Amino acid sequence: MKSKKNLIITTIVVLLGVATVLVVLLRGRSRTFSQDFQIEAAAHPGRVSKIYMADKENHQVVLEYVSDSVWLVDGVYPASYPMVELMLQTLSDMRIRNQVNKSAAQNVTKQMAAKSVKVEVYYKDYRINWFKGKFRLFPFVNRDVIYVGHDTQDMMATYMYREGDRTPYIVNIPGFRGCLSPRFVVDSYAWRSHSIVSLPVQRIAKVELQIPSQPEESFLIEREGEGFVFNKLNPLKRMDGFDTARVAQLLSSFVNLNFDEFAKVVPQVELDTTFAASPRTILKVTDIDGNTKTLKTYIKYSNPDDLVTMPDTSMYQVFDINRLYAILDDKDTVLIQYYIFDNILQPASFFLGREHTYFAR
Repeated sequence: MKSKKNLIITTIVVLLGVATVLVVLLRGRSRTFSQDFQIEAAAHPGRVSKIYMADKENHQVVLEYVSDSVWLVDGVYPASYPMVELMLQTLSDMRIRNQVNKSAAQNVTKQMAAKSVKVEVYYKDYRINWFKGKFRLFPFVNRDVIYVGHDTQDMMATYMYREGDRTPYIVNIPGFRGCLSPRFVVDSYAWRSHSIVSLPVQRIAKVELQIPSQPEESFLIEREGEGFVFNKLNPLKRMDGFDTARVAQLLSSFVNLNFDEFAKVVPQVELDTTFAASPRTILKVTDIDGNTKTLKTYIKYSNPDDLVTMPDTSMYQVFDINRLYAILDDKDTVLIQYYIFDNILQPASFFLGREHTYFAR
């Protein structure tokens, strides 16, 4: 009886082993002849764990999955989830439009060898995956590698090569009019989140705005129970009768507050003048866990050369009327829009019901 039981177990193990080999072989074979180019795992949330990209100029970027809707850029910076989501959608939807003909294959391969982006996609996979994922065994981290080359002349598809294939293919997304290469940008700034603060009102502990040039207009809004109190700074003094609607509007601004773009190149003349002076405003937002975000703002000039050629730099025309500089947490220099911050960077008098003054301008 015991020997019969052992025989059954041995037979099951052997069958599973044979099945595993067949699955691996069939997978490899179907990959070679399939007209599909997509990475199927990208369609399933949480399966892709890492995406590594590198170009021929030694630029690299790594996107790593942390948890639902949370990714990191280069293991440090929060990623822009809409950007990551678009990448995953692209990897999932792209298909082979045409096979590159033999006469053009050699030339396309040479061009891709000179200029292309290597994309490595790491994802959770199973040696055995039957019945549409209902029976899965032997998990492991799989990797697909593709090379994204130049776009076709009609700008409706992109040349790509998949590791393991013999030739490159012309790849597109059915129904999408456009090429795919811009979605595989190797620039960490392009993938980083533009979020400054993302706090619902119930998680805000306090908001402080310092105005170095007008200290009497600086203020502090603090949570007190279920509500908030308004204090003027310098000296600290609690103020009654503040405009609750304006304060509520201010607090609601921090639900999803973003900057416009990273200021990767700042003219030297502005480094020597604008950033050498005190900030225009210093905004601090603290959550109920004690975490604080700090934003220091500085005036941006339309033409930096005007700082040295104009006798009066206070002239309105000198200033950029759409955007200003800001330094986030003493690390990143970014650009923010007046349109977004006009109701945030207001002096204390504005919240005390006095005349609306666009201080930030």
